[in-house]
Amino acid sequence: MFRIIGETNLDFIGARKFSFVFSAALIAVGLFALVMVVTGKANLGIDFAGGTMIYGTFENEVAIDDLRTAISVDFPAATITELSDFEKPNAFIVKVKRPESEADSRDRSEQLKEVIVAAFEGNQFTVESEHVIGPAVGKSLSKDAQKAVMLSLFCIVIYIWIRFDFRSGIAATIATFHDVLAVLGITYLIGLEFDLLLITALLTLGGYSLTDTVVVFDRIRENLKKYRSKGEFAASVNASINEVLSRTVNTSLTTLLVVGTLFFLGGEVLRTFALAMILGVLVGTYSSVFVASPIVVEWEARSPKRFKR
Repeated sequence: MFRIIGETNLDFIGARKFSFVFSAALIAVGLFALVMVVTGKANLGIDFAGGTMIYGTFENEVAIDDLRTAISVDFPAATITELSDFEKPNAFIVKVKRPESEADSRDRSEQLKEVIVAAFEGNQFTVESEHVIGPAVGKSLSKDAQKAVMLSLFCIVIYIWIRFDFRSGIAATIATFHDVLAVLGITYLIGLEFDLLLITALLTLGGYSLTDTVVVFDRIRENLKKYRSKGEFAASVNASINEVLSRTVNTSLTTLLVVGTLFFLGGEVLRTFALAMILGVLVGTYSSVFVASPIVVEWEARSPKRFKR
């Protein structure tokens, strides 16, 4: 097996107090971002805030700055994305959120199209697709997204509890919850739009993080046979992390190559998803080493109870 790094003997468990402080800061930022999202004060996409999205193409080339200037008077908060599509050149996606004072998004959609057509009279604008999301639909999607995240965390607890033990399920869930909140917090700080693609990325990275944690827990269970008689649980966990470190790094770098390609070459539509996944891979790799396993070590020190054999 190809190894980017060789055998290591690093004291990961010894650094757990520092990692706990750092992780607590990430969780705090994530919880703040979650409150902002739930209360609607974050940068919500039209999936949750409601609004209009138009995907259209111009007959002739149009600069994105000219399009932005043309609609900025009537729609100052519009989001415009230029697409690189060889089959449909000069293509744009225009998103306009629903103002709280306006009830009918369909009227706003017609107004948006009229503004674009009027600004480029000599350049035909063809609407390829159009989506209008009302406030009721946005709230429903938001509730469904919250249920999906909570259900996934519950299933993680059950799975790890059956495979290892209850405390391991709690540790794995905390690590997954940590990863989701950390990425949510970072994306909030950098101003990414919170939409369904970002929710998809958060759920995906939850599964990614769990995979690394299960690998480490499996190795811990194997090594307990060697360390059980010595009563060195922390040493067993530390040795296990070092033994799977190369595998963890290889997996993370391979995943980063894929999502990095999506980020740079996948276009504007996939950029938010890809960036969230990049952050998720980095945070997930960190948490599998510095969050899940150290929690089990701390719990073991206070209430000894070994993994299932």
